[in-house]
Amino acid sequence: MNLSALKRQARQSLKGKWGTAVLLMMIYFLVSVLIPTVIEIIISGGWDVWLEQENTPASADVFNILYSLAAIPFSIVVYWLFLEVYRGSDFNIANIFTIYGEGKRSLKLIGTSILFGVFVLLWSLLLIIPGIIKSLAYSQTFFLLKDHPEYGALQAITESRKRMKGYKGKLFLLYLSFIGWGILSIFTLGIGLLWLIPYFYASLAAFYEEFIRTQEESVE
Repeated sequence: MNLSALKRQARQSLKGKWGTAVLLMMIYFLVSVLIPTVIEIIISGGWDVWLEQENTPASADVFNILYSLAAIPFSIVVYWLFLEVYRGSDFNIANIFTIYGEGKRSLKLIGTSILFGVFVLLWSLLLIIPGIIKSLAYSQTFFLLKDHPEYGALQAITESRKRMKGYKGKLFLLYLSFIGWGILSIFTLGIGLLWLIPYFYASLAAFYEEFIRTQEESVE
């Protein structure tokens, strides 16, 4: 399957669901950007102080780190929703926070995300190109954790690296194909991202489903 067909199938999976997808992106923006920014403003001493400060207070920095870590499971669940939609399900927005009821799984997602970042950073210290290659190699880690909750963090990263052999270039081209849309979204003051991000996430879900998950079937 070529990338044009892949993206066409991704768009097809969102047919009739764009309104819910946009609502999901608004919730995502609220949780990931708006809420932490408001709290940072409060911690910094108010709007005027926040605007004029050159450096954020240490307490605000600590809050931002802790909040970012705590938000990782939420961000990954949003990512997973598009895989479920690609597989034919509807968006189940009501359950996007239920991951926090699974303490071990939430901690695993946070730990995996940290390990993922450390590995990519270490490769990037060599040169930027190895860092990009490894980020592509590890890119399927969280989809694999959805389908294989029994995997540990390192196992999921290793499995992603194995399955991405021969597919890193294709994924890189998929990323590049969205650059133009991203630039156009800037001219809409970011509003276009409410539609672009669902399209992008659905395409990543399609990539996993068509090229990565199918490797399990070939083994069986």
